[in-house]
Amino acid sequence: MSGSAYAQDDAGFQTYLGTLRSQAEAKGVRRATLDAVLPTLTLNQRVIELDRQQPGGPSISAIPPFAPYKAQHLSSALIARGQSAYASERSRLQRIEQETGVPESIMVAIWGHETSYGRVTGSFDLPRALATLAYEGRRRDLFADEFIATLQMMDRGVPRSQLVGSWAGATGGPQFLPSVYLRLARDGDGDGRADIWSSSADTLASIGNYFSNAGWRSGQPWGIAVSVPGSFDRGQIANRLVSPRCPRVFQRHSGWKTMAEWRALGLVPQTRSWPGDTVLATLIEPDGEGQTAYLLTGNYRVILDYNCSNFYALSVGLLADAVER
Repeated sequence: MSGSAYAQDDAGFQTYLGTLRSQAEAKGVRRATLDAVLPTLTLNQRVIELDRQQPGGPSISAIPPFAPYKAQHLSSALIARGQSAYASERSRLQRIEQETGVPESIMVAIWGHETSYGRVTGSFDLPRALATLAYEGRRRDLFADEFIATLQMMDRGVPRSQLVGSWAGATGGPQFLPSVYLRLARDGDGDGRADIWSSSADTLASIGNYFSNAGWRSGQPWGIAVSVPGSFDRGQIANRLVSPRCPRVFQRHSGWKTMAEWRALGLVPQTRSWPGDTVLATLIEPDGEGQTAYLLTGNYRVILDYNCSNFYALSVGLLADAVER
């Protein structure tokens, strides 16, 4: 972008901040917070560039195999650090699991996947990034609301210096959007604050609360790895429903059957025993026929609620399994 074009864009951005101020005031943000933040904001061109690199609509490209993603996201180093975190946080994790029903290993796996156990949390100034994304307009309502939620976090006492994260507004150890922080962040160490930036206890308690809120069912695994017989007729398990959310993710799943029905069809567990016969599951074959497949319970859908990607959810489940071994 040329200097004159950027100046024009920044002038438009400064004008748009007046709109954000009015919206924030209408939602009860304190005037002192607005006066402290808005004059400091300038357009972040790098955030716009990153947003425009995102896919803008349904892709028709072939879905790649899972194996390369798995190799990258389930490295021995990530597993080892997860096992260390699992051991060092055990007393807190046990308490959170008792309160929420969410397995300790799942909380650790989310923490590991999102920020490498708090090591990589992002360095973008959230108010500036979110105001920029709202101004850009591709998802204006979403980012305007998240910008206002960031101001509301400050009204709750979160210092501006902690409000850093990804270019798209995710922050802290769990990489929560500001609106999710306001709704679900929890104090895990009893100091009266939900500090997901520097407290591992608060990070894990917040992740557990998210999964509990999203409907995690205690006592059920996220899924199991299985071998599918070579003679298997996939026509008998086709899913004819179209999901209103993330349809491309869910169209890769079969229809639902009980574990007893899957066993009767000849599937064989690879790493763990069958869950209860009445537990419902769908089948996914992420690397194609003849490779490891997975039976996915309703708890897998809870992982998808955190990030609607089959590769993400599978790798979280597999990291959780590896961490608790």
